Amino acid sequence: MTTIALLGAGGKMGCRITDNLLRTNYQVRYAEVGDKGRAALAQRGITSVTPEEAVAGSNVVILALPDNRIGQVTSSLNQHFRPGTMLIALDIAAPLSGHLPKRDDLTYFVTHPCHPSVFGGETETTAQLDFFGGIHAKQNIVCSLVQGPEESYALGEDIARAIYAPVVNSHRCTADQMAILEPVLSETVLGTCLTIIREAMDEAVKLGVPEAAARDFLLGHLKVELGIVFQLFEGATFSDGALKAIAEAKKSLFRPDWKSVFEPAAVTESIRKITAPPA
Repeated sequence: MTTIALLGAGGKMGCRITDNLLRTNYQVRYAEVGDKGRAALAQRGITSVTPEEAVAGSNVVILALPDNRIGQVTSSLNQHFRPGTMLIALDIAAPLSGHLPKRDDLTYFVTHPCHPSVFGGETETTAQLDFFGGIHAKQNIVCSLVQGPEESYALGEDIARAIYAPVVNSHRCTADQMAILEPVLSETVLGTCLTIIREAMDEAVKLGVPEAAARDFLLGHLKVELGIVFQLFEGATFSDGALKAIAEAKKSLFRPDWKSVFEPAAVTESIRKITAPPA
């Protein structure tokens, strides 16, 4: 039987994973060092163990830890990882930046949720309000076998589907492709653009537009314009006037070289900053 050690089991992400693993047949050891996290596990009827106790003899170790702590934690536990152990990271940053032990006898697997799509078609209120997924709303996931034998991929994907359930599609990517998806696509580009959109709404409110009207107008247009941009309905197109406004605005809102954030050096630097240990 596969034995899983879940490190950071009582944290924000750890609790989501814990709740889903409790519904599986996996034998799980829940490790948590913080008082708040241990209390969260106790509320679930779980007695936490130390990371060393959790890892010893486990086949799989899930790293539900901050990116900038993974290097420190895995280094301190390195002697407890027996050959063949699979380390599952929830983000590509630490594995890609060399923050996992440099051992050829370990398997490194990375999985990350796509999160529920805005066009997921959920009808139940609980699912509609499950923004992150992994509770009520269906979502897709991405996975990568960074290091280890090919036959290990199936186990990693099975565990990934369990911790992010309910999962519809699982997409296999390379480590470099995972880095393009996050941080570049989802945070550097999407997060930045959405932050600007919110700031634009606030600016409209400052200029006298009622806040409720601005929010309703913006969120409604967000849906229809996403449908147009991604060609999700018949006849999806901007008007001639909208196309002219977009073409002109891009000159003011974006630098001509903005796509440089996808260049390997920029991706590497972004990951370096994410994984830098706390001072």
